[in-house]
Amino acid sequence: MDPIGISAIALSLLSTNITKTQISQVAFKSTLTIIIAFFVVLISGEFILKVFGIDENSLKVMGGIILILMAISMVNGVKKEKTNNEEKEDYSELAIIPIGIPIAFGTGLFTTIIIFKHQANTFVDLFSISLAFCLNALVFYFVLKNSIYIKKYLGITGQNIITKLMGLIVGAIAVQFIISGIVHLAKGYMGA
Repeated sequence: MDPIGISAIALSLLSTNITKTQISQVAFKSTLTIIIAFFVVLISGEFILKVFGIDENSLKVMGGIILILMAISMVNGVKKEKTNNEEKEDYSELAIIPIGIPIAFGTGLFTTIIIFKHQANTFVDLFSISLAFCLNALVFYFVLKNSIYIKKYLGITGQNIITKLMGLIVGAIAVQFIISGIVHLAKGYMGA
């Protein structure tokens, strides 16, 4: 997890008029989302993939498509006007998808958790993995919650520049996800 990088992306997705209370709610909901996702994956990640016959590389491709759509809107800077109620509802939606999943909790983290679970031999190992993730989630929460100060320091012009730059970076990450997923899927099908 990269709390500082994720908070920069999150800032670029949120309105320039977001309040401290609203960013705190976004931080809380995003953190809760990644904690729930962690335990779901830890307990049943492999089972879910097997039941649906999903390759982790398929998740990579889908995550990449979601990120590329988000990146395009960041680079274009297209935002429609909203009323206060619609804006609050939108923040709530953004906190879960895409900030919580797939930005903070993406396919890399999904795969990492499954790998660590395979390596865990005892309950203590599983507890250590869970504790480490929860500590990271706590750091993520505090960084995202206080990211509004970074936003105020940058101003609107600085934020627009950061948004477009982060859009390019998110787009590049998305392309890597898609290509990597497709290459691994192709190798799997060609080797079969």
